[in-house]
Amino acid sequence: MRQMATYDLMETFRNTNQWLGATARTMASYPAFAAIPNPMIGWMAAWGEVTERTFERMVVKPDWGIRTVTCTDGRDHVVEPTTVVEKAFGDLVHFQVVGRPTKERKVLLVAPMSGHYATLLRSTAVSLLPDCELYVTDWKNARDIPVSEGKFDIEDYTLYLMDFMRALGPDTNVIAVCQPAPLTLAATAYLAELEPAAQPRTMTLIGGPIDPNATPTDVTDFGHRVTMGQLEETMIQRVGYKYAGVGRAVYPGLLQLASFMSMNAERHSKAFSEQILRVTRGEASDYDAHNRFYDEYLAVMDMTAEFYLSTVERIFKNGEIASNNFVVNGHKVDIGKITDVAVMTVEGANDDISAPGQCVAALGLCTGLPDSKKGQHLEPGAGHYGIFAGRSWRSNIRPLVLDFIDRNSTAPRKAANSNAA
Repeated sequence: MRQMATYDLMETFRNTNQWLGATARTMASYPAFAAIPNPMIGWMAAWGEVTERTFERMVVKPDWGIRTVTCTDGRDHVVEPTTVVEKAFGDLVHFQVVGRPTKERKVLLVAPMSGHYATLLRSTAVSLLPDCELYVTDWKNARDIPVSEGKFDIEDYTLYLMDFMRALGPDTNVIAVCQPAPLTLAATAYLAELEPAAQPRTMTLIGGPIDPNATPTDVTDFGHRVTMGQLEETMIQRVGYKYAGVGRAVYPGLLQLASFMSMNAERHSKAFSEQILRVTRGEASDYDAHNRFYDEYLAVMDMTAEFYLSTVERIFKNGEIASNNFVVNGHKVDIGKITDVAVMTVEGANDDISAPGQCVAALGLCTGLPDSKKGQHLEPGAGHYGIFAGRSWRSNIRPLVLDFIDRNSTAPRKAANSNAA
């Protein structure tokens, strides 16, 4: 009950602040106040508007907002997200471009489950749509999943990826961003060993912690500094009665957001203060830079407790992927079994979350893969976000990834694998 009480306490705090913002905005909008030449009235309305929007966005899943895409024929084609595989903890979504011939490049974009929704990769998806047949993993908020659906840890995540790859077929090109990189590597190795006919054609790992200890960061230091008991005691709560997942043990999204914000508290405080002044002067809009960023940044989702704890313990503390000792469903996965899937890693020189050296470690683990099927890129001056969604991604990394896919898409599978299949 204590864990449910603290969960509901955070939701009560969020709800109260949203109500305070709405109340301030409404009161300051009374026509009678227009006759009072007091700038504080306008400031109060602006504060209320920004506060209400801020706390409201924390429990709203953002829309993909991808309406159309301009194709090579020069026309704008409507984009329809369609669920092709539906599962309890996540779906496989196809961005169908209406009226456009099917693209030869079939891309599975693996979104992270690290507190934000898959829509965090919206700009990445938009950049790939004109040239690819795009599929995205759309993970669900744990608070909305009944406890009857059971657990979901990193082994289940890996099995989900395997199911998605099976559904798409062997001509798939996988792009994994950040957190899912090590599990995508494990899922591909598992398929390579047991079902080689289902493994993808290429795999691009972007800024993922394959070997977190290769280059220590604040994230890896935190993983080693705290004990699992401390994490479970301080981070894990149970979903309250308001949601369908009542009673499920989770790492709450609101608690994650508090951690995110505290890391750069001064910068966020300044951003909101400046936005209030812009609203006061009438310079803000629904789609200005502040709202576009924070509508996505503030939208957080709960992670299942077992997924969060197993990630910290098995990926960061024990380094099971880095040491090639990862076990799924009682089966030890051997990454060296990958002999037929071209693998490329992408890192940012200024990445302070998955620092250079952590992701490229994947190539060393692929002992059965010839060098001709390996690739790596270190983007100068790029941080974590920039390597998959910023200017560095659009101008430099995306063309390299598409070229890597094309160079390895026409090569025939090895005869040995064909026989095994």
